[in-house]
Amino acid sequence: MKFTEYCPLLKIEDIDANLPFQIQTFQQMRDAIVEHNATPHKQNYIEIVWITKGSGTLVLDLEMFTLQSNSVFCITPGQLHQLREDEDTEGYILSFTEAFLHMGEQEFDLMYNSGLFQAFSRSAGIRLNSEVAREMQEVATKMLKESNNIYLFKTEMLRRYLKIFLIYVTRQFQGPLQTVVQTRNLDLVEKFKSLVEVHFKTHRKVADYAKLLAVTPNYLNEIIKKITAYPASYHIRQRIVLEAKRRVAYSDECMKEVAWYLGFTDIAHFSKFFKNATGATFSDFRKECLVISPVH
Repeated sequence: MKFTEYCPLLKIEDIDANLPFQIQTFQQMRDAIVEHNATPHKQNYIEIVWITKGSGTLVLDLEMFTLQSNSVFCITPGQLHQLREDEDTEGYILSFTEAFLHMGEQEFDLMYNSGLFQAFSRSAGIRLNSEVAREMQEVATKMLKESNNIYLFKTEMLRRYLKIFLIYVTRQFQGPLQTVVQTRNLDLVEKFKSLVEVHFKTHRKVADYAKLLAVTPNYLNEIIKKITAYPASYHIRQRIVLEAKRRVAYSDECMKEVAWYLGFTDIAHFSKFFKNATGATFSDFRKECLVISPVH
């Protein structure tokens, strides 16, 4: 079975065709969660999973995370994932697009200036303290109520509540996550990552992306390393490795098929690249991935 058949892409329209935002409780959508996560899948929207009580597991790009009470997880567009929650699990699932978060806003770029989503990229989940959890519970209750009404400015109210909710989450991160003033640098990093997402199969040199961004390779490397602690080449390589690991784990494609998909014309080169990156051969890695294969 091909990777695209095995790992469908879910779109925000699959959730709500009228509003690019949705909040639901686990109790409300128990059956839908099971159906939605029958197989590993990707989606074109952001999903915040907040477990208030209970347990389960979240497989996120081949890593398995344990769901615990008062834990929050963020699933970003394009991430391959599968959620398995226990029957007594309680909590909320918030689904929204980046456009919804930014709609009509110029003065405050929460996603980039707060570092929230960059932090989630380094640590998939966080634990909330009880005080913050209570505050977030109030906001979640207001979002649920607002999402079910038919009054004017419903969209604006929901967006404001969502930003408040995300600010509470941001405050739980420890370390240097104060508002970042290096807006231009962060903007360059995000543009670079977006380009890597599109071109990683054909563009493997830092110079390729520097040309697209109209900067020098040295400058691009300097900024990327300053913001992320890793050089640009590392991010390019990691994106190729991630796609290779996804296809090994979630399809029956052979090594030659995966190599060709990723632009490797020399199979021996790809084999060496894969082993150096993962520490395992192609076949050994596929065997190891059986432990996170979906339950049917």
